[in-house]
Amino acid sequence: MEETKFIKNVFHKKQFSIFLCSEENRMDKLKKKSNRIIEQTTLDFKRSLITELPWNERLVGIKGSRGVGKTTMLLQYIKQEYGISTQAMYISLDDFYFTGNTLVDFAEEFISLGGKHLFIDEVHKYPNWSIELKNIYDTFPELKVVFTGSSLLEILNSRSDLSRRALVYSLNGLSFREYLLLSEKIELPQLSLDAILKNHEKLAFEISKTVKPLAYFDQYLRIGYFPFYQGDETLYQKRIQEILNMIIEIELPTLRKTDYSIVSKIKQLLYIISQSVPFKPNVTKLSVKINTTRKTILEYINYLTDANVFNSLYKSTHGIGLLQKPEKLFLENTNFMFAVQNQEPNKGSLRETFFYNQLVQNHQITYPEKGDFLVDENFTFEIGGRNKTGQQLKGVENAFVAADGMDVGVGNKIPLWMFGLLY
Repeated sequence: MEETKFIKNVFHKKQFSIFLCSEENRMDKLKKKSNRIIEQTTLDFKRSLITELPWNERLVGIKGSRGVGKTTMLLQYIKQEYGISTQAMYISLDDFYFTGNTLVDFAEEFISLGGKHLFIDEVHKYPNWSIELKNIYDTFPELKVVFTGSSLLEILNSRSDLSRRALVYSLNGLSFREYLLLSEKIELPQLSLDAILKNHEKLAFEISKTVKPLAYFDQYLRIGYFPFYQGDETLYQKRIQEILNMIIEIELPTLRKTDYSIVSKIKQLLYIISQSVPFKPNVTKLSVKINTTRKTILEYINYLTDANVFNSLYKSTHGIGLLQKPEKLFLENTNFMFAVQNQEPNKGSLRETFFYNQLVQNHQITYPEKGDFLVDENFTFEIGGRNKTGQQLKGVENAFVAADGMDVGVGNKIPLWMFGLLY
Protein backbone atom coordinates (compact mmCIF):
# COMPACT_ATOMS: atom_id res chain seq x y z
CA MET A 1 0.00 0.00 0.00
CA GLU A 2 2.75 2.44 1.02
CA GLU A 3 4.74 1.39 -2.03
CA THR A 4 1.73 2.12 -4.24
CA LYS A 5 1.34 5.61 -2.69
CA PHE A 6 5.06 6.25 -3.21
CA ILE A 7 4.82 5.24 -6.88
CA LYS A 8 1.75 7.47 -7.35
CA ASN A 9 3.50 10.47 -5.76
CA VAL A 10 6.55 9.99 -7.97
CA PHE A 11 4.28 9.67 -10.99
CA HIS A 12 2.36 12.88 -10.17
CA LYS A 13 5.59 14.78 -9.48
CA LYS A 14 6.93 13.68 -12.84
CA GLN A 15 3.70 14.73 -14.52
CA PHE A 16 3.88 18.15 -12.82
CA SER A 17 7.54 18.48 -13.77
CA ILE A 18 6.75 17.61 -17.39
CA PHE A 19 3.90 20.17 -17.34
CA LEU A 20 6.24 22.90 -16.03
CA CYS A 21 8.84 22.07 -18.66
CA SER A 22 6.13 22.10 -21.29
CA GLU A 23 4.95 25.56 -20.16
CA GLU A 24 8.52 26.85 -20.12
CA ASN A 25 9.10 25.45 -23.60
CA ARG A 26 5.99 27.16 -24.92
CA MET A 27 7.05 30.48 -23.40
CA ASP A 28 10.52 29.99 -24.81
CA LYS A 29 9.06 29.28 -28.24
CA LEU A 30 7.02 32.48 -28.14
CA LYS A 31 10.11 34.48 -27.23
CA LYS A 32 12.11 32.87 -30.04
CA LYS A 33 9.27 33.61 -32.46
CA SER A 34 9.23 37.24 -31.30
CA ASN A 35 13.00 37.56 -31.74
CA ARG A 36 12.89 36.02 -35.20
CA ILE A 37 10.15 38.38 -36.41
CA ILE A 38 11.93 41.41 -34.93
CA GLU A 39 15.22 40.44 -36.59
CA GLN A 40 13.50 40.15 -39.98
CA THR A 41 11.87 43.59 -39.70
CA THR A 42 13.36 46.33 -41.86
CA LEU A 43 13.73 49.94 -40.70
CA ASP A 44 14.05 51.37 -44.23
CA PHE A 45 10.65 53.05 -44.19
CA LYS A 46 8.72 54.11 -41.09
CA ARG A 47 5.26 55.65 -40.72
CA SER A 48 5.07 59.21 -39.40
CA LEU A 49 2.88 58.06 -36.49
CA ILE A 50 5.80 56.08 -35.02
CA THR A 51 7.40 59.34 -33.83
CA GLU A 52 4.14 60.75 -32.44
CA LEU A 53 2.90 57.94 -30.20
CA PRO A 54 3.51 58.08 -26.41
CA TRP A 55 5.12 54.65 -26.36
CA ASN A 56 6.11 54.83 -22.69
CA GLU A 57 2.61 55.31 -21.35
CA ARG A 58 1.26 52.33 -19.43
CA LEU A 59 -1.44 51.34 -21.94
CA VAL A 60 -1.52 52.49 -25.57
CA GLY A 61 -3.87 51.20 -28.27
CA ILE A 62 -3.49 51.44 -32.05
CA LYS A 63 -6.59 50.89 -34.17
CA GLY A 64 -6.65 50.53 -37.93
CA SER A 65 -7.80 48.56 -40.92
CA ARG A 66 -6.12 45.35 -41.94
CA GLY A 67 -3.12 46.02 -44.17
CA VAL A 68 -2.26 49.59 -43.12
CA GLY A 69 0.92 48.56 -41.27
CA LYS A 70 0.09 48.31 -37.54
CA THR A 71 2.15 45.15 -36.99
CA THR A 72 5.16 46.50 -38.90
CA MET A 73 5.13 49.70 -36.85
CA LEU A 74 5.12 47.73 -33.57
CA LEU A 75 8.04 45.58 -34.71
CA GLN A 76 10.03 48.56 -35.98
CA TYR A 77 9.66 50.34 -32.67
CA ILE A 78 10.82 47.27 -30.72
CA LYS A 79 13.80 46.80 -33.03
CA GLN A 80 14.97 50.42 -32.91
CA GLU A 81 14.46 50.86 -29.16
CA TYR A 82 15.24 47.43 -27.64
CA GLY A 83 16.60 45.09 -30.29
CA ILE A 84 16.65 41.49 -29.05
CA SER A 85 16.10 41.93 -25.31
CA THR A 86 14.40 40.25 -22.38
CA GLN A 87 12.72 43.60 -21.62
CA ALA A 88 10.52 43.77 -24.73
CA MET A 89 8.45 41.14 -26.51
CA TYR A 90 5.99 40.94 -29.39
CA ILE A 91 3.04 38.53 -29.30
CA SER A 92 -0.02 38.04 -31.50
CA LEU A 93 -3.21 36.90 -29.82
CA ASP A 94 -4.19 34.71 -32.77
CA ASP A 95 -1.33 32.39 -31.72
CA PHE A 96 -2.55 28.90 -30.69
CA TYR A 97 -0.79 29.39 -27.34
CA PHE A 98 -3.59 31.72 -26.24
CA THR A 99 -6.31 29.17 -26.88
CA GLY A 100 -5.18 27.40 -23.69
CA ASN A 101 -3.42 30.15 -21.74
CA THR A 102 -4.67 33.49 -20.46
CA LEU A 103 -3.11 36.82 -21.34
CA VAL A 104 -2.92 37.77 -17.66
CA ASP A 105 -0.94 34.63 -16.78
CA PHE A 106 1.36 35.26 -19.73
CA ALA A 107 2.00 38.85 -18.59
CA GLU A 108 2.85 37.66 -15.06
CA GLU A 109 5.31 35.10 -16.44
CA PHE A 110 6.81 37.69 -18.80
CA ILE A 111 7.43 40.10 -15.89
CA SER A 112 9.04 37.34 -13.79
CA LEU A 113 11.56 36.81 -16.61
CA GLY A 114 12.54 40.50 -16.70
CA GLY A 115 9.93 41.80 -19.13
CA LYS A 116 8.96 45.48 -19.00
CA HIS A 117 7.39 46.29 -22.38
CA LEU A 118 4.76 44.01 -23.95
CA PHE A 119 3.57 44.61 -27.51
CA ILE A 120 0.31 42.79 -28.28
CA ASP A 121 -1.06 42.35 -31.80
CA GLU A 122 -4.60 41.41 -32.93
CA VAL A 123 -6.31 41.81 -29.54
CA HIS A 124 -9.75 41.60 -31.14
CA LYS A 125 -9.10 37.91 -31.84
CA TYR A 126 -8.89 37.09 -28.14
CA PRO A 127 -12.07 36.64 -26.06
CA ASN A 128 -12.46 39.12 -23.19
CA TRP A 129 -9.40 41.07 -24.36
CA SER A 130 -10.56 44.29 -22.72
CA ILE A 131 -11.16 42.70 -19.31
CA GLU A 132 -7.74 41.06 -19.29
CA LEU A 133 -5.98 44.27 -20.37
CA LYS A 134 -7.75 46.08 -17.54
CA ASN A 135 -6.60 43.39 -15.09
CA ILE A 136 -3.02 43.63 -16.37
CA TYR A 137 -3.13 47.42 -16.05
CA ASP A 138 -4.46 47.26 -12.48
CA THR A 139 -2.30 44.32 -11.31
CA PHE A 140 1.09 45.05 -12.91
CA PRO A 141 1.80 48.80 -12.76
CA GLU A 142 5.44 48.16 -13.72
CA LEU A 143 4.46 46.74 -17.15
CA LYS A 144 3.96 48.97 -20.21
CA VAL A 145 1.61 47.58 -22.86
CA VAL A 146 0.98 48.61 -26.46
CA PHE A 147 -1.79 46.76 -28.31
CA THR A 148 -3.26 46.80 -31.81
CA GLY A 149 -6.67 45.84 -33.08
CA SER A 150 -9.36 46.27 -35.69
CA SER A 151 -10.85 49.68 -36.48
CA LEU A 152 -14.01 48.27 -34.90
CA LEU A 153 -12.52 48.02 -31.41
CA GLU A 154 -14.71 49.83 -28.89
CA ILE A 155 -12.69 51.00 -25.91
CA LEU A 156 -15.42 53.10 -24.33
CA ASN A 157 -18.25 50.59 -24.75
CA SER A 158 -16.30 47.43 -23.93
CA ARG A 159 -17.35 45.66 -20.76
CA SER A 160 -14.21 46.70 -18.92
CA ASP A 161 -14.36 50.35 -20.09
CA LEU A 162 -10.70 50.94 -20.87
CA SER A 163 -11.34 54.58 -21.80
CA ARG A 164 -9.91 55.84 -18.49
CA ARG A 165 -6.80 53.70 -18.82
CA ALA A 166 -5.88 53.38 -22.49
CA LEU A 167 -4.67 56.08 -24.88
CA VAL A 168 -5.98 55.00 -28.28
CA TYR A 169 -4.73 56.20 -31.67
CA SER A 170 -5.72 55.39 -35.25
CA LEU A 171 -3.33 54.41 -38.01
CA ASN A 172 -4.59 55.26 -41.48
CA GLY A 173 -3.11 54.10 -44.76
CA LEU A 174 -0.20 55.91 -46.39
CA SER A 175 -0.45 59.62 -47.01
CA PHE A 176 0.69 60.89 -50.41
CA ARG A 177 3.91 62.03 -48.72
CA GLU A 178 4.55 58.60 -47.18
CA TYR A 179 3.78 56.89 -50.47
CA LEU A 180 6.41 58.99 -52.29
CA LEU A 181 8.99 58.09 -49.65
CA LEU A 182 8.19 54.35 -49.70
CA SER A 183 7.68 53.89 -53.42
CA GLU A 184 9.90 56.49 -55.06
CA LYS A 185 12.42 57.32 -52.28
CA ILE A 186 11.31 60.96 -52.59
CA GLU A 187 11.35 62.76 -49.24
CA LEU A 188 8.99 65.72 -48.91
CA PRO A 189 8.42 67.72 -45.71
CA GLN A 190 5.47 67.00 -43.46
CA LEU A 191 3.38 70.19 -43.40
CA SER A 192 0.70 71.52 -41.07
CA LEU A 193 -2.61 72.72 -42.46
CA ASP A 194 -1.81 76.21 -41.17
CA ALA A 195 1.49 76.24 -43.09
CA ILE A 196 -0.24 75.15 -46.31
CA LEU A 197 -2.97 77.78 -46.05
CA LYS A 198 -0.51 80.61 -45.32
CA ASN A 199 2.52 79.67 -47.45
CA HIS A 200 1.39 77.18 -50.10
CA GLU A 201 2.79 79.19 -53.04
CA LYS A 202 6.31 79.37 -51.63
CA LEU A 203 6.25 75.77 -50.35
CA ALA A 204 4.96 74.33 -53.62
CA PHE A 205 7.47 76.35 -55.65
CA GLU A 206 10.39 75.04 -53.55
CA ILE A 207 9.16 71.44 -53.79
CA SER A 208 8.61 71.72 -57.55
CA LYS A 209 12.27 72.68 -58.05
CA THR A 210 13.33 69.11 -57.25
CA VAL A 211 10.25 66.94 -57.90
CA LYS A 212 6.99 67.14 -59.83
CA PRO A 213 4.39 65.67 -57.42
CA LEU A 214 1.70 65.58 -60.10
CA ALA A 215 3.74 62.96 -61.97
CA TYR A 216 2.93 60.53 -59.13
CA PHE A 217 -0.46 61.76 -57.92
CA ASP A 218 -2.77 59.68 -60.13
CA GLN A 219 -0.60 56.66 -59.32
CA TYR A 220 -1.13 57.25 -55.59
CA LEU A 221 -4.89 57.53 -56.04
CA ARG A 222 -4.90 54.03 -57.63
CA ILE A 223 -2.25 52.04 -55.76
CA GLY A 224 -0.69 54.18 -53.04
CA TYR A 225 -2.77 53.91 -49.89
CA PHE A 226 -1.74 50.47 -48.62
CA PRO A 227 1.97 49.64 -48.16
CA PHE A 228 1.84 46.30 -50.00
CA TYR A 229 1.84 47.20 -53.71
CA GLN A 230 4.43 45.04 -55.49
CA GLY A 231 4.16 46.02 -59.14
CA ASP A 232 0.95 44.24 -60.15
CA GLU A 233 -2.16 46.42 -59.97
CA THR A 234 -4.56 43.51 -60.48
CA LEU A 235 -3.11 41.58 -57.53
CA TYR A 236 -3.10 44.75 -55.42
CA GLN A 237 -6.80 45.34 -56.07
CA LYS A 238 -7.54 41.69 -55.37
CA ARG A 239 -5.85 42.00 -51.97
CA ILE A 240 -7.93 45.11 -51.22
CA GLN A 241 -11.07 43.16 -52.11
CA GLU A 242 -9.95 40.45 -49.67
CA ILE A 243 -9.53 43.10 -46.94
CA LEU A 244 -13.06 44.38 -47.57
CA ASN A 245 -14.43 40.82 -47.52
CA MET A 246 -12.62 40.14 -44.24
CA ILE A 247 -14.17 43.25 -42.65
CA ILE A 248 -17.69 42.52 -43.91
CA GLU A 249 -17.75 38.74 -43.54
CA ILE A 250 -15.72 38.24 -40.35
CA GLU A 251 -15.06 41.40 -38.35
CA LEU A 252 -18.58 42.87 -38.53
CA PRO A 253 -20.31 39.64 -37.42
CA THR A 254 -17.70 39.08 -34.69
CA LEU A 255 -17.27 42.60 -33.31
CA ARG A 256 -20.67 44.14 -34.11
CA LYS A 257 -22.73 40.94 -33.84
CA THR A 258 -24.27 41.48 -37.27
CA ASP A 259 -26.08 38.52 -38.83
CA TYR A 260 -24.13 36.77 -41.57
CA SER A 261 -27.29 36.79 -43.68
CA ILE A 262 -26.89 40.56 -44.28
CA VAL A 263 -23.40 40.25 -45.84
CA SER A 264 -24.74 40.35 -49.40
CA LYS A 265 -26.82 43.46 -48.62
CA ILE A 266 -23.80 45.27 -47.14
CA LYS A 267 -21.76 44.43 -50.25
CA GLN A 268 -24.60 45.72 -52.42
CA LEU A 269 -24.62 48.99 -50.46
CA LEU A 270 -20.85 49.27 -50.85
CA TYR A 271 -21.09 48.85 -54.62
CA ILE A 272 -23.92 51.38 -54.99
CA ILE A 273 -21.97 54.03 -53.08
CA SER A 274 -18.79 53.36 -55.06
CA GLN A 275 -20.69 54.16 -58.29
CA SER A 276 -22.03 57.52 -57.06
CA VAL A 277 -20.73 61.01 -57.81
CA PRO A 278 -20.31 61.65 -54.81
CA PHE A 279 -23.01 59.86 -52.85
CA LYS A 280 -25.74 61.88 -51.13
CA PRO A 281 -27.76 59.14 -49.48
CA ASN A 282 -31.49 58.90 -50.04
CA VAL A 283 -32.10 56.34 -47.34
CA THR A 284 -35.69 55.59 -48.34
CA LYS A 285 -34.72 54.76 -51.94
CA LEU A 286 -31.73 52.75 -50.73
CA SER A 287 -33.88 50.68 -48.41
CA VAL A 288 -36.22 49.81 -51.31
CA LYS A 289 -33.32 48.97 -53.62
CA ILE A 290 -31.60 46.69 -51.08
CA ASN A 291 -34.93 45.40 -49.72
CA THR A 292 -34.42 46.32 -46.08
CA THR A 293 -35.60 48.95 -43.61
CA ARG A 294 -34.45 52.57 -43.32
CA LYS A 295 -33.17 51.88 -39.81
CA THR A 296 -31.09 48.93 -41.05
CA ILE A 297 -29.54 51.00 -43.86
CA LEU A 298 -28.42 53.64 -41.35
CA GLU A 299 -27.00 50.90 -39.10
CA TYR A 300 -25.01 49.49 -42.07
CA ILE A 301 -23.63 52.94 -42.85
CA ASN A 302 -22.63 53.42 -39.21
CA TYR A 303 -20.93 50.01 -39.02
CA LEU A 304 -18.99 50.55 -42.25
CA THR A 305 -17.89 54.01 -41.11
CA ASP A 306 -16.61 52.53 -37.83
CA ALA A 307 -14.78 49.86 -39.86
CA ASN A 308 -12.96 52.46 -42.02
CA VAL A 309 -14.78 51.36 -45.16
CA PHE A 310 -16.82 54.58 -45.42
CA ASN A 311 -16.21 58.19 -44.47
CA SER A 312 -19.47 59.87 -43.46
CA LEU A 313 -19.86 63.65 -43.73
CA TYR A 314 -22.35 65.34 -41.37
CA LYS A 315 -23.41 68.95 -40.88
CA SER A 316 -22.09 68.77 -37.34
CA THR A 317 -19.85 66.36 -35.44
CA HIS A 318 -21.72 67.02 -32.20
CA GLY A 319 -24.37 64.60 -31.01
CA ILE A 320 -24.32 62.30 -34.04
CA GLY A 321 -26.74 59.45 -33.41
CA LEU A 322 -26.76 55.93 -34.82
CA LEU A 323 -29.82 56.74 -36.94
CA GLN A 324 -28.69 60.16 -38.21
CA LYS A 325 -28.33 60.36 -41.99
CA PRO A 326 -25.00 61.71 -43.29
CA GLU A 327 -25.03 64.48 -45.90
CA LYS A 328 -22.46 62.68 -48.05
CA LEU A 329 -20.84 59.26 -48.08
CA PHE A 330 -17.39 58.42 -49.44
CA LEU A 331 -15.36 55.25 -49.59
CA GLU A 332 -12.61 55.59 -46.98
CA ASN A 333 -9.82 55.93 -49.54
CA THR A 334 -9.38 56.29 -53.30
CA ASN A 335 -7.79 52.85 -53.72
CA PHE A 336 -11.08 51.29 -52.55
CA MET A 337 -12.82 53.07 -55.44
CA PHE A 338 -10.63 51.36 -58.04
CA ALA A 339 -10.91 47.96 -56.32
CA VAL A 340 -14.71 47.98 -55.97
CA GLN A 341 -15.73 49.53 -59.31
CA ASN A 342 -15.57 47.86 -62.72
CA GLN A 343 -14.85 51.17 -64.40
CA GLU A 344 -12.74 54.31 -63.94
CA PRO A 345 -14.05 56.25 -60.91
CA ASN A 346 -15.53 59.70 -61.36
CA LYS A 347 -12.79 62.32 -61.15
CA GLY A 348 -14.77 64.62 -58.87
CA SER A 349 -15.45 61.79 -56.43
CA LEU A 350 -11.78 60.80 -56.45
CA ARG A 351 -10.69 64.34 -55.59
CA GLU A 352 -13.19 64.74 -52.75
CA THR A 353 -12.43 61.27 -51.37
CA PHE A 354 -8.69 62.08 -51.34
CA PHE A 355 -9.17 65.43 -49.61
CA TYR A 356 -11.45 64.03 -46.91
CA ASN A 357 -9.19 61.02 -46.34
CA GLN A 358 -6.00 63.04 -45.90
CA LEU A 359 -7.50 65.62 -43.54
CA VAL A 360 -9.72 63.46 -41.35
CA GLN A 361 -6.68 61.94 -39.62
CA ASN A 362 -6.03 65.11 -37.60
CA HIS A 363 -8.87 67.52 -38.37
CA GLN A 364 -12.61 67.86 -37.85
CA ILE A 365 -14.56 67.89 -41.12
CA THR A 366 -18.22 68.83 -41.57
CA TYR A 367 -20.63 69.70 -44.36
CA PRO A 368 -20.88 73.50 -44.94
CA GLU A 369 -23.70 75.73 -46.19
CA LYS A 370 -21.53 76.58 -49.20
CA GLY A 371 -18.64 74.57 -50.67
CA ASP A 372 -17.69 70.93 -50.21
CA PHE A 373 -16.02 70.76 -46.77
CA LEU A 374 -15.75 72.83 -43.60
CA VAL A 375 -12.51 72.07 -41.74
CA ASP A 376 -12.14 72.70 -38.00
CA GLU A 377 -15.32 74.86 -38.14
CA ASN A 378 -13.22 77.63 -39.71
CA PHE A 379 -11.96 76.90 -43.23
CA THR A 380 -14.29 76.24 -46.17
CA PHE A 381 -13.02 74.27 -49.17
CA GLU A 382 -14.29 73.72 -52.68
CA ILE A 383 -12.65 70.80 -54.49
CA GLY A 384 -12.15 70.72 -58.26
CA GLY A 385 -9.85 70.82 -61.27
CA ARG A 386 -7.35 73.50 -62.22
CA ASN A 387 -10.07 75.64 -63.81
CA LYS A 388 -12.19 75.74 -60.65
CA THR A 389 -12.88 79.42 -59.87
CA GLY A 390 -14.33 79.31 -56.37
CA GLN A 391 -17.34 81.39 -57.48
CA GLN A 392 -19.53 79.21 -55.22
CA LEU A 393 -17.57 80.51 -52.20
CA LYS A 394 -18.20 84.18 -52.89
CA GLY A 395 -18.75 86.03 -49.60
CA VAL A 396 -17.46 83.14 -47.46
CA GLU A 397 -14.61 83.97 -45.08
CA ASN A 398 -11.51 81.74 -44.95
CA ALA A 399 -12.52 80.07 -48.22
CA PHE A 400 -10.14 78.08 -50.41
CA VAL A 401 -10.14 76.00 -53.57
CA ALA A 402 -8.21 72.72 -53.54
CA ALA A 403 -7.43 72.32 -57.25
CA ASP A 404 -6.21 69.21 -59.01
CA GLY A 405 -3.81 69.45 -61.96
CA MET A 406 -1.67 72.30 -60.54
CA ASP A 407 1.99 72.13 -59.47
CA VAL A 408 1.87 75.56 -57.79
CA GLY A 409 -1.20 77.49 -56.65
CA VAL A 410 -1.99 81.17 -56.34
CA GLY A 411 -3.92 83.17 -53.75
CA ASN A 412 -6.66 81.04 -52.21
CA LYS A 413 -6.25 78.35 -54.88
CA ILE A 414 -4.09 75.54 -53.48
CA PRO A 415 -2.81 72.44 -55.33
CA LEU A 416 -4.83 69.42 -54.20
CA TRP A 417 -1.73 67.22 -53.88
CA MET A 418 -0.35 69.44 -51.09
CA PHE A 419 -3.01 68.14 -48.69
CA GLY A 420 -1.27 64.77 -49.01
CA LEU A 421 1.68 66.15 -46.99
CA LEU A 422 -0.21 66.51 -43.71
CA TYR A 423 1.04 63.24 -42.16
